Amino acid sequence: MEPIPFAYNPSWPVPDQKECEKLWARFAMPEHIQEHSSRVAAIARSIAELAQQKNWHVNVDAVYAAGLLHDLGKAYCIKHGGAHTQVGASLVMEHVANPAIAQGVMHHVFWPGEIDIRKFFLPLVIIYSDKRVKHNQVVSLEERFDDLFDRYGKDNETRKLIQRSKDQALDIARQLTTQLGVNLNACTFDSGRLVW
Repeated sequence: MEPIPFAYNPSWPVPDQKECEKLWARFAMPEHIQEHSSRVAAIARSIAELAQQKNWHVNVDAVYAAGLLHDLGKAYCIKHGGAHTQVGASLVMEHVANPAIAQGVMHHVFWPGEIDIRKFFLPLVIIYSDKRVKHNQVVSLEERFDDLFDRYGKDNETRKLIQRSKDQALDIARQLTTQLGVNLNACTFDSGRLVW
C-alpha cells in the first residue's frame, strides 16, 4: 500500500523545541539520544529551509519537530522491546496529533513507497538526516552505514535490510542534490547549517 502524501494542514499542531523536549523528558529519552535527535533535527531544518528558498511548499517547523521526535519511542523499546518507529509514531499521534510528523517518525528507518522527494518531503528528509548522524556526530552516508553494518549486520538477512536502507538513503541524497542544486553529501552541517 502506497503511503499517503500529507499536504501541509495549518490546523495540525506543530510542537516547538521546548514542547518536544518536554516529550523527551516524559518518555525518558536518554541524553545521548537527545543529542542525536537534536543533530538530526538541525540537518533536517537546514534542508527544509533550503527547499523553502527554492519555493517548495514545506513546513520547516514540522520538519524540525519530526527530527526532534524521530527517536521518541527508543527508551520504551530498549526497556520493553518493540519497534521504536511504531511506538514513537503512536506517541506523536497521541501527544502531538500531527499525522505528517507521525509519518516522519514512523518511517525514518525505511520508506515503504516510491522515493519522490517533492511528494514525500518530510519523511524522506528525516531518513536522510538520520543517516547523516552517527550517535551525535555528523558523518557521511558511507561512514554511517559502515557503522550500521558493523554494529547490526550479524546475519545475511540483517545485512540485506541495511543495504536496502543504504540504497534508499543514497537515492534520497541524489534527488535532494539534483532538485535542490546542492550536494548535501559534501556538507558538514556545522551547527546544523549547510557548510562546505
